[in-house]
Amino acid sequence: MPSPTHRGPWFSRHLTLLVFIALLAAIILGQFAPSIAVKTEWMGKDFVALIKLFIPPIIFLTIVSGISGMSDLKKVGRIGVKSLLYFEIVTTLSLAIGIGTALLVQPGHIDRTGLAIQDASKYASQGTKGFNWLEFFETNLTLQVLVLAVITGIVVSLLPTREKILGWLKPATNFVFRLLKYVMYLAPLGAFGGMAFTIGKYGIRTLKPLAMLMVTLYGAMLLFILIVLGLILRYFGFNIFRYLKNIREEILIVLGTSSSEAALPSLMARLEQMGCSQPVVGLVVPTGYSFNLDGTSIYLSMSVLFLAQLYNVSLSPGELLTILGILMITSKGAAGVTGSGFIVLASTLTAIKKIPVEGLAFLLAIDKFMSEARAITNIIGNGVATLVISKSEKEFRDTPSSPGVNP
Repeated sequence: MPSPTHRGPWFSRHLTLLVFIALLAAIILGQFAPSIAVKTEWMGKDFVALIKLFIPPIIFLTIVSGISGMSDLKKVGRIGVKSLLYFEIVTTLSLAIGIGTALLVQPGHIDRTGLAIQDASKYASQGTKGFNWLEFFETNLTLQVLVLAVITGIVVSLLPTREKILGWLKPATNFVFRLLKYVMYLAPLGAFGGMAFTIGKYGIRTLKPLAMLMVTLYGAMLLFILIVLGLILRYFGFNIFRYLKNIREEILIVLGTSSSEAALPSLMARLEQMGCSQPVVGLVVPTGYSFNLDGTSIYLSMSVLFLAQLYNVSLSPGELLTILGILMITSKGAAGVTGSGFIVLASTLTAIKKIPVEGLAFLLAIDKFMSEARAITNIIGNGVATLVISKSEKEFRDTPSSPGVNP
């Protein structure tokens, strides 16, 4: 798979710096000229929409090529089962960290005077539907393409013309990634539009009343990344800081667009460049975008505790365990339901039947600012999962010419 950082025009070699400059310019514009900044929303939205067009073909081509190129289909099944088991363990840890941090810091003990209350009724009504696995699959295009690609890859691997089909797939994959490389040149514009609109519309001043929740959320996610994911990587012989340095461009894109999907194709290419095999990348990353949402899990668990504290609702140890169990199920639907975290959070509150669902109105004002933290943690977590599965399956190549993530 082509590298996302092929040598080309000067701006392609300094894309990370340009994205960073674009984010700083967006913050300045949003703060001092909000009326102009809000008009740049289309730049961020259109960039994300353009990137999303590449996700289905990239997932399909990489998975079909990877599976059909493997002689041992049992290994494909083993990778899938191992990935799901890893996802469940790590997301449970992230949920526990969200609950534990909220209990320790108590971010919900704030003065509600002056907080702008917005209408949360639409989230409350959608939350009563509960979590439905069939709806989750029907509304999750990434998961649908993943299943189709796995089936196609298995069928192709059994055909006598397998080598001929593989010969067609490779140039097709290279062509798609070549197009993606040119689209990524627009990343600074996309990041600028997304950040400028957010600051221009909501303003940094809106963070003040709920600053404790913001700080607690970002702190919990930083703790999760550096300690939990850091220790996992260290156990498998990797270094968390070198890994983060290698995906800095993807992190900045997610920061600007508030969408982890905006960096999905680039992340897949980056992980292969680091040394992960194509079959593992093709299977783990798309599945992780549906089942390994570490940042979203921290956000959900912390938000539930925040609202409980806001309304002075005391929760027993048994009720906390119940919340953890409910979130282990409902958090899996966060990627496949329109409205993402808010509807899943409403479903969780409805199931608990103790915390007012109307409390979601307090989170509406700052949700846009918290979405960056969720998306960044999600993409970092999925990259870690891919490295771990690759190393455990001996599908990781560590060569001197590779950028690597080893200490």
